[in-house]
Amino acid sequence: MSKKSEEFFKIMLDFLPSAEDEYRESIEYYGEVLETIIIERVFMPKIIKLLSEEKNINLLESIFKYFEEVSTDKDVHLKSIFSTTVLEVLGNDRSILGTAQKYMGSKTIELQIEADRDLGRRI
Repeated sequence: MSKKSEEFFKIMLDFLPSAEDEYRESIEYYGEVLETIIIERVFMPKIIKLLSEEKNINLLESIFKYFEEVSTDKDVHLKSIFSTTVLEVLGNDRSILGTAQKYMGSKTIELQIEADRDLGRRI
């Protein structure tokens, strides 16, 4: 795992401390950090829940501000993992995506559209 990926996981755990146990259990179960598994099964359900409730606006704004930083990062691996997990999962539900877009920066929106296109989704 790259340094940028390690940093991503640390920051996500700072945003979502309730994910710590599931994060550790995933590593224990698989014997390593499987980036896509952890993002899709540990972090994204919590983010989807935050978006569906739309109560903790400050946290959503902070998370999506960080997502914009990731979207503009030069680390190709991190951006690829981010696009194929976070952005694809957000695109799975148009209602959730609509809410998420209120918090997304321009580069994150651009990457999300690319992720949808790569999956053959209509936009």
